[in-house]
Amino acid sequence: MPAPFQQLLTLSQGTTKTLAEVGSLLIVIAGVWFFFAELPIPSMKFAKTRRIVAGILLAIAGILLIIAFHWGQFA
Repeated sequence: MPAPFQQLLTLSQGTTKTLAEVGSLLIVIAGVWFFFAELPIPSMKFAKTRRIVAGILLAIAGILLIIAFHWGQFA
C-alpha cells in the first residue's frame, strides 16, 4: 500500500507526457548546441559558453525526465 503522501506527489498522465516531451526537446536542443559549439568557424565565438549552456540544458532535461519517470503515470 503506498504511503499517504505519495498520492500528493503523483503527476497526471498529461503532465507526465509534457515533462517527458520538454526533457526530450531539451536534449535535442543541447545536442545541436554542442554541434555548433564544436564547429571550427572563426566568426562563431564563445564556444566554451555554448558548451556550458548545452551542459545546463542536459542537466535540466535529466531532472525533468527523472521527475516524469519517478512520479509520473505512463499508460
